[in-house]
Amino acid sequence: MTVQITKPVSVPGAEAAASAPGAAPSRIRRLSRAVLPGPAAGANGAAMYRRWWLPWLWTAPAIVCAVVFGVFPFLNTILLSFTNAKPLGGAASFVGLDNYTRMLDDSDFWLATRNSILYALIVVPLMVLLPLLLAILVEKNLPGIGFFRSAFYTPVLASSVVVGLSWQWLLADDGLVNTWLEKGHVIRDAIPFLSDPWLILLSAMGLTLWKGLGWYMVFYLAALGNVPKELHEAAAMDGAGAVRRFWHITVPGVRQAMMLVGTLTGIGSLRVFTEIYMLGSSTGGPGGADRTLPFYIRDVGLDPITGNAGYGSAVSVALFLLTLGLTLLAQRLTKEDEA
Repeated sequence: MTVQITKPVSVPGAEAAASAPGAAPSRIRRLSRAVLPGPAAGANGAAMYRRWWLPWLWTAPAIVCAVVFGVFPFLNTILLSFTNAKPLGGAASFVGLDNYTRMLDDSDFWLATRNSILYALIVVPLMVLLPLLLAILVEKNLPGIGFFRSAFYTPVLASSVVVGLSWQWLLADDGLVNTWLEKGHVIRDAIPFLSDPWLILLSAMGLTLWKGLGWYMVFYLAALGNVPKELHEAAAMDGAGAVRRFWHITVPGVRQAMMLVGTLTGIGSLRVFTEIYMLGSSTGGPGGADRTLPFYIRDVGLDPITGNAGYGSAVSVALFLLTLGLTLLAQRLTKEDEA
């Protein structure tokens, strides 16, 4: 018996058929599928044409803006804090920790830090509580209540400079407040709202509160809408008064909003500048006694003649760490409250 062995015959076009659609995709084809739009295997609907890079494409403008205007200035400030750079540029040399050592021995820095912390300690509790009370007052559907809501929100829309100029006119020695008090025989001499260091600081706090009440009132109005009315009705039927219902129903119901308002107000209080500048003039009160940390950063870091951008950057880093500590503390209190 004879066995005949034949060679396999290659059919022209068979190799091309193996790489035709339906066959296993080549490496180049797999790469093109991952990059170019087209149907994706195992996907349905719009997901068939979705690629991994599409979300990054849509968020690219926001990411670029955040890097250019946020991340880069932050990192550059940290680098400048170790140099003796000038505000208008020029040669700068590395000085190590000299700026931070100078800051710890600088009495003006500690005065500005005291003012900023005192500002936050007074403004934050009031800003957390007063807008809540205001929101409770305007929450009810009464005739004409829309007018009062708009009136309370109007200061939010006004420019800080315009508001500061208005308060200058009100609190000046011959301003409206002193004039009325003198005509009412309440005082004999004008109250030095704009010349006494402590009164300037307190007046600036009042300006911050007045301008922010309407803004945070809106926060609380949204939070109060999530508090069940049945709880208030049940507590009222059990004989609980308005004060008791406020502390045991309203406050727990808006606690998350209170934490948010406290955090935002605390950060804003540490960054206050316009109020001090408008009421205490460009010096920050008599002899700079009312300067806050942002005000002090402007004086020591941005003055074109005597400024030191490196030292100002070091103070900016200190302000950042203080703000970060406040934020972390607020987050910890929020987590403990949720637990």
